[in-house]
Amino acid sequence: MTALPINVDELLRGQIVEWERLEFKKGWNPEEIIHTICAFANDVNNWGGGYLIAGIEEDRGQPIFPPIGLSANKIDEIQKELVNLSYRLRPNYHPIVAPVVFQEKMILLIWCPGGQTRPYQAPDTLGKNAPYSYFIRRNSTTVKAQTKDVQRLHELANQVPFDDRISHQASLKDLQIGLIKDFLRDVKSDLISEVDKISLEQLCRQMQIVQGPEEYLKPLNIGLMMFNNNPEKFFPYARIEIVDFHDEVGDSFSEKIFKGPVHIQLKEALRYLQSMFIKEEIRKRPDRAEADRFYNYPYVALEEALANAVYHKDYAQREPIEISIKPDRIEILSFPGPLPPLKIEDLNKGSARVRTYRNRRIGDFLKELHLTEGRCTGVPKIHKAMEVNGSPPAIFETDSESHYFLTVLPIHPEATRKTIADKQNPSMKEQTHQHTGVSGVETHQYTGVFPIETLPKDLQVVINNINIRSSKKNLRLVIQKLCAWQPLTAQQLVKLLKRKDKKHFVRSHLTPMIKEGALKYLFPEDENSPNQAYIL
Repeated sequence: MTALPINVDELLRGQIVEWERLEFKKGWNPEEIIHTICAFANDVNNWGGGYLIAGIEEDRGQPIFPPIGLSANKIDEIQKELVNLSYRLRPNYHPIVAPVVFQEKMILLIWCPGGQTRPYQAPDTLGKNAPYSYFIRRNSTTVKAQTKDVQRLHELANQVPFDDRISHQASLKDLQIGLIKDFLRDVKSDLISEVDKISLEQLCRQMQIVQGPEEYLKPLNIGLMMFNNNPEKFFPYARIEIVDFHDEVGDSFSEKIFKGPVHIQLKEALRYLQSMFIKEEIRKRPDRAEADRFYNYPYVALEEALANAVYHKDYAQREPIEISIKPDRIEILSFPGPLPPLKIEDLNKGSARVRTYRNRRIGDFLKELHLTEGRCTGVPKIHKAMEVNGSPPAIFETDSESHYFLTVLPIHPEATRKTIADKQNPSMKEQTHQHTGVSGVETHQYTGVFPIETLPKDLQVVINNINIRSSKKNLRLVIQKLCAWQPLTAQQLVKLLKRKDKKHFVRSHLTPMIKEGALKYLFPEDENSPNQAYIL
């Protein structure tokens, strides 16, 4: 039984794929099915195709649960008929079919990725000598393409999105099974149970990250971006650079570079930004009992802005994503700018509606990992988060040729205009870097001891309740909380937790936690580094 590289429950509830890309069928109507398969394959908006689900009734595009289901005999019959239908498309197109048990009923998932040889045509009817037409998705409906739509399909014929293109200089060996397994576990895909039972080639074909005949099987760019430890080998400067400017002139700054698979870059960069530069502040007011609480930068806005940069970057360009931390703002710069007909004025109003996408697979993977939400939601979400926090509006900029895209998040007007990093390391003007190896992150050495008042308040409370008689279990839970906040050295943990013997602390707590998988080294290639730090 074929499994798909997604979480089926989240898929069917529209949590990782927009409703426009889902079509539910109570029963089986082959004529409607072939038209919808054709429309998803044409992928006129570069959304990444879509999913047909047979065995679930729908009402106005929304699924009705529990599902009606299909009999085992019906599913076998449908799969055989799908093979014949695929050969009636021009050119031939073969979706990926997976029978699935959902809420104790058997349903059939038909995954239709955007095709590599579009545009596709399907017969108007299944009768003999039926005329052929192009079909597309318009909102959540399959329709016959009109003249302008057909013209656009032909324009897209040689414009396969970059992340979905074949990488001719790579091979199957460049896709690393460990990263694939981690991803399938993270998204809770049923495919994880099959990984050790099938070949790497079959696994990659089911995930649609390779393409070609057996004798010339090549990875797609998305496979190398997600499942190779060093995608910069294939896409130079496919990384995130964070520069913390200690002044407006730029004479004093520190830098941190994130490399590796794009989703790991994104997660690590967000964690670093959240721990080092985002803080909550409280202002007491003389005219009322309640204090005002706000953040210098709302994390939701920062998360969405950086996820958008990763999603919409042109990985064929040799330019990194640059994040500049200024005293009064955070700037996120990526290349190039938005695709037409999107206008920067609409982005600043929060009313933009994207028509096409530079990458169609990255967005799907990021949504499955819950690193971003649906299409067209990013900019409105940023504006909303800034407004709710009481921050000035976000600003979006580009030039007349759309060479770059800049997102500016101004600091809250009442926030302290010093970064947490500056407060913790007031004398550190230059910071060295070490390469972590596994995730490809270059990171600072951690040498200082942080005053307890610089910790978030919930961690301050936890640490104040720790004493020398605290149980091993409670102590290790606190260690995990601290290392989730940011990387910490053994010396820093000893000081914060009021321990006396560093060697005993490492031997009794940190080393066992590493072996159990409760912690990991920040510098895994150099376990005995004097500046070794620990992360969750």
